Amino acid sequence: MCGVKPHVLRYWEQEFTELNPVKRRGNRRYYQRHEVLMIRQIRALLYEQGYTIGGARAHLMSGNVKDDSARTQLLIHQMRVELEEILELLK
Repeated sequence: MCGVKPHVLRYWEQEFTELNPVKRRGNRRYYQRHEVLMIRQIRALLYEQGYTIGGARAHLMSGNVKDDSARTQLLIHQMRVELEEILELLK
């Protein structure tokens, strides 16, 4: 869903305190909607914009609300399109 491997997500959980998935039996992680959006935003900062881990952390903590709001809306739109494509495949 986010295009990130599980071991990368586990590493990001250590680096970004905002990521705190619910852990259930067998250490299985369940991410809530806001965490999925955060993961997609982190991925965009690191992979598309070339930020380092520290730079991405600072960017997220700086509170760039306008820029982040627009980026969040874009991520939501992308996620919706992907989910609609999956729904069509399942039909």
